[in-house]
Amino acid sequence: MTGRPGDAEFRELLDRLTTKAQADYYNPYTAFDWPQTLPEDGLWMSPELMSVHGTPLAGELPPGVLRALSRWESVNFYSLNVHGIRELLIEVTRRIHTPGFELPSAFFHHFIGEENEHMWFFAEFCLRYAGRLYPEKRLRLPASHDPLMENFLVFARILVFEQIVDHYNVRMAGDERLHPTIRHLNRLHHQDESRHIAFGRRIVELLWERVGEAGLDEEGRRATAAYLDRYLTATVESFYNPAAYRDAGIQDGFRVRQRLLAEPARRQAQAALLRKTTDFFTRIGALGAT
Repeated sequence: MTGRPGDAEFRELLDRLTTKAQADYYNPYTAFDWPQTLPEDGLWMSPELMSVHGTPLAGELPPGVLRALSRWESVNFYSLNVHGIRELLIEVTRRIHTPGFELPSAFFHHFIGEENEHMWFFAEFCLRYAGRLYPEKRLRLPASHDPLMENFLVFARILVFEQIVDHYNVRMAGDERLHPTIRHLNRLHHQDESRHIAFGRRIVELLWERVGEAGLDEEGRRATAAYLDRYLTATVESFYNPAAYRDAGIQDGFRVRQRLLAEPARRQAQAALLRKTTDFFTRIGALGAT
């Protein structure tokens, strides 16, 4: 990413984001006043973000079970963050100071440092208040053997993950029904993710341009669109965790998961959650191929 059209604009963006990262820096290990416990009779996740929202099941469950589900779905959410951050750290670290990534490598140092700290405080929350993280069970899609395409798909996956998570962060940071620690956790993460998303959208666009310049044919475009569609579906469906249903006292978690995934209200909620992301990929031409 040197000596190409758009590089000057990309460099300016990186400079702005780096300056902002330095100005916004905080020590995560001293930024939290972790309470000994969090109230179990309170909400740990905004009800509108829960997997049962808008479905008949939400009206069938007793209030105590709904509150318990908010606890365990919050643990699932933070566990997903830990696993997602681990993957993106591995992939970005593989590319820092390598040919083709000369321009963003200085920013990668901030990105890697901040994501490592995010992984720590999400894991800390789960271990302090639930005693564990949920294990990773996300579908792993096959990698591409084309280095240019693989670079694009890596940063596309990172962008998908970050934009979905940030949607949750913004809602919970501003939800006064939640404990201050939960709001603070989400607020800090959003503060950093807003920079990461601005970076991610631009680098994904540039990498997609490189793929196109290398001669991606129509079959390749369709395959890429199908890959992204599968990844988007797998990511949103990871929020429907049978173990969280069981831990909340709901029987037959797998059946509940399938029931919820079939609900029209949930399909509409998922489409709304993904709209910003699907609009972006459609605009650059990576989605919408038929």
